[in-house]
Order: sequence, then C-alpha cells, then structure tokens
Amino acid sequence: MFTNYYWIMPIAKYVEKYGLNDFETSMHLIEEITKRNTGEYAIRPFIEANPEKTMEQMLEWSKNSNKHIRRLASESGRPRLPWATKLNLFIKDPAPLLPILNNLKDDKSKYVQKSVANCINDILKDNKEIGIQLIESWKVENMSKERTWIIKHALRNLIKKGEI
Repeated sequence: MFTNYYWIMPIAKYVEKYGLNDFETSMHLIEEITKRNTGEYAIRPFIEANPEKTMEQMLEWSKNSNKHIRRLASESGRPRLPWATKLNLFIKDPAPLLPILNNLKDDKSKYVQKSVANCINDILKDNKEIGIQLIESWKVENMSKERTWIIKHALRNLIKKGEI
C-alpha cells in the first residue's frame, strides 16, 4: 500500500511537532502525507489543541473519495490508538467521533471498515453504553454487508469476554 514512501515519515513527525501554529497548511500536509503513508499520529496534537476545528476537518475527510483520507478520519480519532498518545478527551466523551463514524458505517473499503470497527472497539472499552447505542442505531432492516461486518468486528472483545 505505502511502498517506497517511508521517507515521508519524518515530514509527518515534523508537522506533528511544529505545525500547530499553521492549522490550514498542516491539515493540507497531513492529508497529502496520508495519501502516501499515514498521518494519524501527526494529527493527534491538533485534536488536543483545537478539537472543534480539527473535528470539522476530520468530518470533511470522512466524505473524501480517497479511502486513505476516509480512514484517517476514523483512525486518528481512536481514543486508544496503539503506539500513540491516548486521546483522553474522547475517552471521557467520544460524542465528537460519532458523526464521523456515522458517515463511514457503510464504506465499501475493508481498510476503512476495519478502522471504523477499531474506533468503536476503543469507545466500548471506556464508554460501553455510548458504543452500544451507536451500534443499535445502525441496526436497521436491509443493513449493508459492510455495516454488518463493522459491527461484528467492533464487538469482538465484548463477545470474547461473554459480555454480549
């Protein structure tokens, strides 16, 4: 997927460390980096410093035609993204993530679906009621196969524990 683009990782790290003072340029760079590698770590300081503006950007990304950008919208908001700083604001209240996840609940890309499911799985760890409410709101007649897969994958840890 991202073959031969490892050279871009230091650029993402630079944006993560020094880009907070230029939001627009940094968001553009994160988007372009994501098309070639990944920007989910670089955006986390922006979420912490300016959550409302960053979430607006992520909501827009959730509608993008590029699957890597759509995945960025869900993956970068994961409260407990592995190898990243926890996003305590979303551990406390994941509500800002829900519109993004709603936009992506029927995404055709397995790459995006897995990210959405993992984000919900993270939410369920700290806010089980909110996560279950989101999933229940998605359960309608004629559910897409994509949504069915996302729900099953999101619930995997609760199923293993015998909690549902």
